[in-house]
Amino acid sequence: MAMFFRSASLVVRQATALSLAGARRYSTGAPYQYILVEKKGEKQDVGFIQLNRPKALNALCDGLMKEVSQALDAFEEDSQVGAIVITGSEKAFAAGADIKEMQNRTFQECYSGNFLSHWNKVSTVKKPVIAAVNGFALGGGCELAMMCDIIYAGEKAQFGQPEILLGTIPGAGGTQRLTRAVGKSLAMEMVLTGDRVSAQEAKQSGLVSKVFPIDQLVPEAIKCGEKIAAHSKIIVAMGKEAVNAAFELTLTEGNRLEKRLFHSTFATDDRKEGMTAFVEKRKASFQDK
Repeated sequence: MAMFFRSASLVVRQATALSLAGARRYSTGAPYQYILVEKKGEKQDVGFIQLNRPKALNALCDGLMKEVSQALDAFEEDSQVGAIVITGSEKAFAAGADIKEMQNRTFQECYSGNFLSHWNKVSTVKKPVIAAVNGFALGGGCELAMMCDIIYAGEKAQFGQPEILLGTIPGAGGTQRLTRAVGKSLAMEMVLTGDRVSAQEAKQSGLVSKVFPIDQLVPEAIKCGEKIAAHSKIIVAMGKEAVNAAFELTLTEGNRLEKRLFHSTFATDDRKEGMTAFVEKRKASFQDK
């Protein structure tokens, strides 16, 4: 009997250790210095990344962006996660790149090292990424938001590309993504004057999809992530690929890609399950296959 209790105790300790190890992987404490990372949602199926440099208004230093990339890689590999939310604080999503870090860089350093190239990691993730923007999203912060697939904004959010005021121009996609999102005239005005737009103006121009009260923003973004995560992950990835292609291809080429991806869904078990469930008037049970 004593042997039984010792064995049972060992099993409990091992299970607890495994549980804590899993929690530490996404805990707010380690191994990240500049971000907080965990999983959210009733089913823990939404990856959650919070920028955490409050004294610097979440200025995007190189270390922070590398940590964001690491967290994104971890969520990409996690089969439980179906969507990812990136947010900052109520005061600032991210007030820009860290100017002190780049102030003394030379052209040779920037060109030879392809400065800021790894920032594009956010835009290459297969799983949908939702930006929940409160407060300032300026310069690199606006660019980071635009790398995400969906932007939700708090009602006091402000978006801008003020690099012109510093004697430079956007360098992480600001001139390209902003123009595609809001059109040439507004993008040109923002880039050449450094002026900001409000959350309401951003919504009207097509930069963001929804605006919420400040305290509702993150819960609503997580709710959107949960809704996406409930679908087939492989089909969601195809849908994301098709929409993103619209920014790269001609209409004819885009339609051709869409058709091929549509046809590809018929090779999946989830397409069959989805249509069968519809015909049988029941909820689909996707297996991501």
